[in-house]
Amino acid sequence: MPNKFHTICMVATLSLCTLSSYANGEQFTDYLTQLQQQALDNGVSKPLLENHFSKIKRFHRAGPSNEPTTTNPKDLETYLPLAVPESMVQQARALYKIHLDELTEIGQRYQVQPRFIVALWGINSQFGQQSSSLPALSVLATRAYNASASSSIEQQVFDGFNAIAKFDLPYNQLQSNSEGLLGATGFTTTQLLQYGQDGNQDGRVDIWQSDADVFASLAYFLQQQGWKEAETWGRQVKAPTDIDTDKTGLANLASFDEWQQLGVRRFDGSDLPKRNDMQISLIMPDGTTGRHYLVYDNYRALLKWHNDDYFALAVAYLSERIKYPAIK
Repeated sequence: MPNKFHTICMVATLSLCTLSSYANGEQFTDYLTQLQQQALDNGVSKPLLENHFSKIKRFHRAGPSNEPTTTNPKDLETYLPLAVPESMVQQARALYKIHLDELTEIGQRYQVQPRFIVALWGINSQFGQQSSSLPALSVLATRAYNASASSSIEQQVFDGFNAIAKFDLPYNQLQSNSEGLLGATGFTTTQLLQYGQDGNQDGRVDIWQSDADVFASLAYFLQQQGWKEAETWGRQVKAPTDIDTDKTGLANLASFDEWQQLGVRRFDGSDLPKRNDMQISLIMPDGTTGRHYLVYDNYRALLKWHNDDYFALAVAYLSERIKYPAIK
């Protein structure tokens, strides 16, 4: 015989109404009471909570993800055409041309090449097309409630309130996708607090409607990770299949000359650059038989966004397709 909880869940499923499920023995309303107190304890202002906390509701709708759809790629040869299709390349080049003036100004302001701003924009949110108009704090509170270890997500709830205060945002403007990622940047609320920028200098930070604010925020993120405007991200190379793998990976650094001595060459087989002012790493995400890359400090900056070689190489690849051939 089903108990009362099972009966409630069955009725809710049939009627598509709000569930009253349990997590760790607490109902969602009880959890919100606890979360509100934690927000106060973590420095969120009492007037802000009094004005807005009651607007948080249990969230059930599904929404899009900011991750590229790749259908479980087995290697970079499969992944890159799916993550960066030709349609994305053409859109990136068109948007780069349309926004060239503001991208140039913002790139100079933050010392980040514009093609990388556009590439990060594209991979994160399909140039804003994957941004959603879901209530971010409701999404985050529900995700924290459902999570087995929710402290990091709870901090994102607190940071969402702090972002409302810092940037004087209307509550309803703090919108996300179903993962709690915000606007056309794909920022978390914590990242918005740290890196949100007023790109068009109108006195507001709007990563939902202002392309200039999106560009400036992405550029500032990269700048703060140590981006070097005078360098690129790296290059695809050829390496011997019998190269000592103990020397590869991001933890191992060597000069171009040292990699040359180990048999590494440009992808076309020619010699590596004749310069010894950089310490760089050889990575082989798919092993010795897959693609090989020499990567620089800017590549490490991309990994600070998402610590995954496939992600960073997708951004790098799109940036190269924006650069070559030259846009007229």
